[in-house]
Amino acid sequence: MKISDMNWRQVEDYLQTDNRAILPLGSTEQHGGLSLSVDSILSEKIALDAAEPLGIPVFPVLSYGLTPYFLAFPGSVSLRVETYVRMMRDILDCLKRQGFRRILLVNGHGGNQPAASLAIEWMADNPDVAVKFHNWWNAPRTFARVQEIDPVASHASWMENFPWTRLPGVIQPAQQKPMVDAARLRVMGPEAVRAYLGDGNYGGYYERPDAEMLSIWSVAVEETRALIEGPWA
Repeated sequence: MKISDMNWRQVEDYLQTDNRAILPLGSTEQHGGLSLSVDSILSEKIALDAAEPLGIPVFPVLSYGLTPYFLAFPGSVSLRVETYVRMMRDILDCLKRQGFRRILLVNGHGGNQPAASLAIEWMADNPDVAVKFHNWWNAPRTFARVQEIDPVASHASWMENFPWTRLPGVIQPAQQKPMVDAARLRVMGPEAVRAYLGDGNYGGYYERPDAEMLSIWSVAVEETRALIEGPWA
């Protein structure tokens, strides 16, 4: 359930019987012909779909992350690492203060990896709280399903093209785009990244049948729900 659909008294009542919470982590960045909010849309929806039958509150998605390489694409917004880590620490401190002791971070953006390192460091200072960091899209079962469907999958390709990340009136190319050279990409500045990527897709088909996408989603929801259920330290 969304924390935005609760008031503070309801949260206080919830904490009398459970201390789990979920925080989705996203980004605002180019995704080719898909929404700039792909990572935020997917992480929040995965969290909500997984948590709903368990009655666990899901906090609003943190919709800005670390994406400096895409700054030449209009609409992409990146925080500095220092800013992001401090913000994550503040959020975790607040959740602990209020009584949450088992926190799942559902991450939808690869660039947010510093949040995982921060969580480990933060737990060392707060041994009475358990924090799990979950990259939903490349978790073992979910990524295995992606690979079964099509091993050529990447940023802004078919693997992020769900009914809820598409934009009305935007028609995706039918062909398969050759994969980019990831090693070359990692040493480029934002303008060079844009020139090299073109439309923003890293490689692969732009879309696949909805039945295949929904099968991935089903696995991802189940895998995320299993993390919520435990075990917890």
